[in-house]
Amino acid sequence: MTDGKVVAQQFTHDVLIVGGGAGGIGVAASLLRREPGLQISIIEPSEQHYYQPAWSLVGAGEFDIADTVRPTADLVPATVRWLKQCASSFDPENQQLTLSDGSTHCYQYLIVAPGLKLHWAGIAGLEATLGSNGVTSNYRFDLAPYTWSLVQTLRSGHAIFTQPAMPIKCAGAPQKALYLSCSYWEAQGVLSNISVEFDNAGGVLFGVPSFVPALMRYIERYKANLQFNSNLVAVDGPARTAWFDVKDSDGQTSRVKKSFDFLHVVPPQIPHDVIKASRLGNADGWVEVDQKTLQHLRYPTIFSLGDACSAPNAKTVAAVRKQIVVVAENLLALRQQHALMTEYDGYGACPLTVEIGKVVLAEFGYGGKLLPTFPIDPTVASRFAWVLKKNLLPAIYWQLMLKGREWLARPGKV
Repeated sequence: MTDGKVVAQQFTHDVLIVGGGAGGIGVAASLLRREPGLQISIIEPSEQHYYQPAWSLVGAGEFDIADTVRPTADLVPATVRWLKQCASSFDPENQQLTLSDGSTHCYQYLIVAPGLKLHWAGIAGLEATLGSNGVTSNYRFDLAPYTWSLVQTLRSGHAIFTQPAMPIKCAGAPQKALYLSCSYWEAQGVLSNISVEFDNAGGVLFGVPSFVPALMRYIERYKANLQFNSNLVAVDGPARTAWFDVKDSDGQTSRVKKSFDFLHVVPPQIPHDVIKASRLGNADGWVEVDQKTLQHLRYPTIFSLGDACSAPNAKTVAAVRKQIVVVAENLLALRQQHALMTEYDGYGACPLTVEIGKVVLAEFGYGGKLLPTFPIDPTVASRFAWVLKKNLLPAIYWQLMLKGREWLARPGKV
């Protein structure tokens, strides 16, 4: 209020996007293709942008780690303002937020896409030994090459692969590491000398039952020992020892000690603290959205996509590719005072690399409904899906998805 007069709020940004990952950059590009004059800003602290789906292949010697990273500056659309900061707090009632440098930014519309947090510290002793003592993870850029180094040199011993409680991004990645490692060891004639174990904090091999038979055939082929309800809680790297909390059929938990020669760890994954501390999150800390429109349930000018949002879909890049269209079209519909007509069907995809040269292309939506893109049996491992995973999807990501070109990206009927 100035001189007794109410001053209308001036929006600094038409659209403010939190997060410059796949969702943030992709949705900015898609919005600009629909409405080129939009004033858009992206809040993203990292100067590097990573194509994370290829890290499983890096860990198997099938992809060059250098091809999974590009400068963020080269990917942010030319007319988008890049704020090289982190969001530190949200004030959705006043349509503004504060950045880590203390500056406050108003917006007309907000898109929240910061991804999730890899909680390495959630496993005691893990951070001190990652990248040494045979302990690795394809969930980190600098460690995926170490995975490949370990796979190449292991000729005998005990190899353990872990999977934490859901939700995690790319739920198939923990077992992808197992399959690809075993495929290499098999080809080298040393698999029979290696005791392979998969410790899964959950109770099933894969959340969509249609794909389990195909995966079990590979578990049996590689003679992998499946341990369900077994959650990694601590690691002593120098002693080559890991501890697991194992739940029995009566729900009782016991602590089990296991030795290892090779340990591939997938860390617990949680919402970012800034979301949990805000009024944007649900009880679990994920941005609370309508699972069809991806609009916030309490703040209509806010949308969310990617790993941070509460929609009960698989947290994959493939899901983001479809969510981008939903958010872009619904935000612009709201801006034009139209009904939100574009609905997300929960699509996600997990190209399960069951052996070097073959992939089970798992594509599914809400409720585990199969949503295959191509006219092939999605439950059968194929060479075509391998070529798609290794050669085509990276190009689609860099050249289409991040540039607002929405090839095969429209959501289906809900």
